[in-house]
Amino acid sequence: MLPVPQATSLRRAPVQRRSAERLTRILDACADLLDEVGYDALSTRAVAVRAGVPIGSVYRFFGNKRAMADALAQRNLDRYAERVTQRLEAAEGEGGWRTAMDAVLDEYLVMKRTAPGFALVDFGNQIPVGTRDAEPNTRVADRLTDMLSAYLGRDPDGDLRRTFLVAVEAADTLVQLAFRISPSGDERIIEETRELLRSYLARVLD
Repeated sequence: MLPVPQATSLRRAPVQRRSAERLTRILDACADLLDEVGYDALSTRAVAVRAGVPIGSVYRFFGNKRAMADALAQRNLDRYAERVTQRLEAAEGEGGWRTAMDAVLDEYLVMKRTAPGFALVDFGNQIPVGTRDAEPNTRVADRLTDMLSAYLGRDPDGDLRRTFLVAVEAADTLVQLAFRISPSGDERIIEETRELLRSYLARVLD
């Protein structure tokens, strides 16, 4: 079964397989419609029609479209973490932090280019959530710290979390620039991003 967002982003967490599959269809429909009509024109009714479910099924999980987009962002982050983890497991510890950094950047680029709705929502950039610890890049940096600390043989302390937050913030800004220059991401900007990350992380992780 495909992973579903954490219960905190839902009115009600799915219990049965059928309910989880319905939630997956709703989020898939939300992602497709974000690409087609954008966030402003998105509606819960349109999502229900696209997903082939009653409108009540959408409201069972989400109070409004913002909550639905936030759940999609959480699912994106979960899937991204899975992709990075699979890359690192395949690497079997070879390459150290540079292999980990390439996996983190490359898998983000793959999702940026291929995942429906990702260009607008990714990990929550368009969702105002209020507190610093809930900001998307902080969420991503904390998730990466928890994932990669064992792989790197480092303690997931405040210093490592700050290092990853700086790296994530810098990479996010430059990747957004790359995709403003070219719809598929300007390769020269992406390679400059990779070099910048290597230079910065080498000071801390070598």
